[in-house]
Amino acid sequence: MKAMALQRYGTEDSLREVDLPEPKVAPGEVLIGVRAAGVNPVDWKLAAGGLDPVMEAGFPLVPGWDVAGVVEAVGFDTPEYRVGDEVYGYIRKDWAQNGSYAERVAASARLLAPKPASLDWARAAGVPLAGLTALQAIRRVGVGEGDTVLVHAAAGGVGSFAVQIARALGARVIGTASERNHDFLRSLGAEPVVYGEGLVRGVRALAPAGVDAVLDFVGGGAAEQSLPLTGGAERVASVADAEVERFGGHYVWVRPSTDDLVELGGMAEAGVLSVHVEHELPLSEAARAWRLSKEGRIRGKIVLTV
Repeated sequence: MKAMALQRYGTEDSLREVDLPEPKVAPGEVLIGVRAAGVNPVDWKLAAGGLDPVMEAGFPLVPGWDVAGVVEAVGFDTPEYRVGDEVYGYIRKDWAQNGSYAERVAASARLLAPKPASLDWARAAGVPLAGLTALQAIRRVGVGEGDTVLVHAAAGGVGSFAVQIARALGARVIGTASERNHDFLRSLGAEPVVYGEGLVRGVRALAPAGVDAVLDFVGGGAAEQSLPLTGGAERVASVADAEVERFGGHYVWVRPSTDDLVELGGMAEAGVLSVHVEHELPLSEAARAWRLSKEGRIRGKIVLTV
């Protein structure tokens, strides 16, 4: 099968199209014919060796933890799925090697859920990692009805989902983004502010009493900068800055969850969760996708199609 892979740690320039053996399908797994694979910053960070201290990697390394596709084969004792089922998932394993930047990938049934019928392949592939991250971060700080939530990098992949999920829970959302993305945030139901210098003043202008919770999806000290706006660090979460734990906040690392994927799919079906795909590129252009991701100016998601 065709796949995009690296022979050693490197950058997007190290990605090559290769022919690899068909994946083996273990008990409890299914073989997925990949229709689309979501691109996330963790893909190129992993490829550069950024996760080497905490995760084993094998080579050739096929990146990609987001997938949407069709079940082509079923392993022993996997009653959840049949050949022909449409699925999506966050297929992170305990080590990195056989990812979704490929024509086919084997994945455990516990990492998958039925693909929402309302989403096409590209949009479905854009949901799992970013959507799960947003949902789990929101739960960690207990966002609910009547809360005012500050979302950093609100126009990005994770942030745009967090805005919509928080709004669906009945929260008011203030989101940081560059001015070019302010209309996009308004369309999602958020009140935009410009990030950087003057952030606290800008948020106070909208919410004089401050905010109930902070969700940081950008890093660079944004969580700590927001502390004066909150009632306490226990309602501050970051997915980009482990230092948040130093002052009592939460560092969130997304976990695979079929139940959470089903919940996100239900939101999509109900029309309260949309997926903005900024760039839809063929698998062979994975290197270009990484370059775009590294620029850090993406609205929503980048997706590779197979």
